[in-house]
Amino acid sequence: MKHLASHGSLRRSLRLRLLAGTLFWIAASIIAAGWGLGNLFQRHVEAQFLAELKTHLDQLTAQLTLDEKGRPMLALPLSDPRLSHPYSGCYWQVDEIRDSAPAASGLLRSRSLWDDVLTAPPDTPVNGEIHQHRIVGPKGKVLGMIERSVRIDDTPDGKPRSFRLIAAADEALMSAPVARFSGALWLALGVLGIGLVVAALVQVFVGLAPLRKLHAALGKVRSGETPQLDGDFPAEIMPLVDEFNTVLAQNAEVVERARTQAGNLAHALKTSLSVLANAANANISASPQQNELARLVIDQVGTARKQVDYHLTRAQAAATTRMPGTRTPLLPVIDGLVRAMQRIHAERALELRVVPMPETLAFRGDAHDLQEMLGNLLDNACKWAAQRIDVSAGTEGGKLHIFIDDDGAGLAAEQRDAVIQRGVRADEQVPGSGLGLAIVDDLARLYGGELTLEGSPLGGMRSALTLPAPLR
Repeated sequence: MKHLASHGSLRRSLRLRLLAGTLFWIAASIIAAGWGLGNLFQRHVEAQFLAELKTHLDQLTAQLTLDEKGRPMLALPLSDPRLSHPYSGCYWQVDEIRDSAPAASGLLRSRSLWDDVLTAPPDTPVNGEIHQHRIVGPKGKVLGMIERSVRIDDTPDGKPRSFRLIAAADEALMSAPVARFSGALWLALGVLGIGLVVAALVQVFVGLAPLRKLHAALGKVRSGETPQLDGDFPAEIMPLVDEFNTVLAQNAEVVERARTQAGNLAHALKTSLSVLANAANANISASPQQNELARLVIDQVGTARKQVDYHLTRAQAAATTRMPGTRTPLLPVIDGLVRAMQRIHAERALELRVVPMPETLAFRGDAHDLQEMLGNLLDNACKWAAQRIDVSAGTEGGKLHIFIDDDGAGLAAEQRDAVIQRGVRADEQVPGSGLGLAIVDDLARLYGGELTLEGSPLGGMRSALTLPAPLR
């Protein structure tokens, strides 16, 4: 499960995908370079090692001769001074090859062998041919060895004699520089790899910085700080920004056109309804039948007007909620509505108190819709309050919570959900259409919020309105 989760994160994250790909190729390149350079240097050292042994063997071949008694000897010592130091790691030896008797080993040998004799494999190279072996030398060290057979025809007794010439060296002389080079190579490649990883991290984070800037700009659009994406972006991102801003502008134009058309339709319907209402009022007479018909028309016209207002409000709110970037400060709207309610209900001498709240509180939506919702709730509270109404607000979990409390008679728990339904009224004696709370509830739901009615600490009813708060 953890593997699947990490794979999903890698697939969804552009940063992780770039880093994973870059780090993979850095690691692969470092490993390939270390392996390739190490092998190349090892082959070079091996070639040098064998070339040095061949040089010793060629010098030994050139200096080998017989004295007047037929004993093998060197006309001149070999040039490498290590051959004169005991157990220096470089050795040579001359063995005589006999046809009918075992070979005589160590007739001549370098001073570096001291009292030791090299034991070569029992093979006889063709005259002039070079064979290569690995043998155990002095002090148990593994030696790399090459040999050559040489035939000398010019002998004092006239009988040709054959000798096996051996040049050998401790393989540590080859492996030690390879190990030192490998250590230095991997250290250098490690430092290079760390530098490349740091460069890749810087490149990815710097290269993707415009995306973080774009994300911040989108957040400002959603929170309502700006109506469109603002900022200086790279040329690769600017087409996306321009297209997004064009879509925002087109959406705003469509919404405004829809609002205008809805308003025009509502105006046309209200005009026709006003004509009908005026005609009905003018035709009220003493005749009971005509009077009843006129009043029926007036009542139905009033109901139709309220329905038009209700659905117009819903249509405008639905259009607004689809527009990003809308942001309405809360406190100015509340203060304005409180002053309006104090004038409307001046005869009741109500005490409308706004509990101190942060000025930064805001609603992520249209100001007209917020006024519509809070206006209905405050008006409803003013109708039912005995003397006092409190308005308070706060935020929690990205939501704006607004509370309107009154000290009226309140409602029973079983009535609270019912009065939110469209057309339901708690008391038919109090003026109203029964649409106010329904409008508030519909508007809140369009914004992803809700309206709930609860018991108030003041003794009456609390209207709890939950709405989206601007994104930070």
